[in-house]
Amino acid sequence: MGEQREAFLEQFKTKLDEWNAEIDKFQAKANTAHEETLVSYNKQIEALKNKRDELKAKMADLHQKGDSAWEDMREGLGTAWKTLGDSIESAKSRFQ
Repeated sequence: MGEQREAFLEQFKTKLDEWNAEIDKFQAKANTAHEETLVSYNKQIEALKNKRDELKAKMADLHQKGDSAWEDMREGLGTAWKTLGDSIESAKSRFQ
């Protein structure tokens, strides 16, 4: 079980790095937007960062609790992972 958990954590870290890069791109685009658009962009970016931070906190909790918590937390983490991924994809279409 420990190997599966560690593989998931590594996969998460890689994907989180990708999502952070996307959020940075969104921020750069927002910084060049007109004032009325900037407010909307910043709200979207803030929501993405909040979802990202929630997911990071859950992952840190999983890492600290170890293998015994893996099964209990896996489903909730999967849902949070999907939510953030879907939100990033949605934001991509709005920032293009």
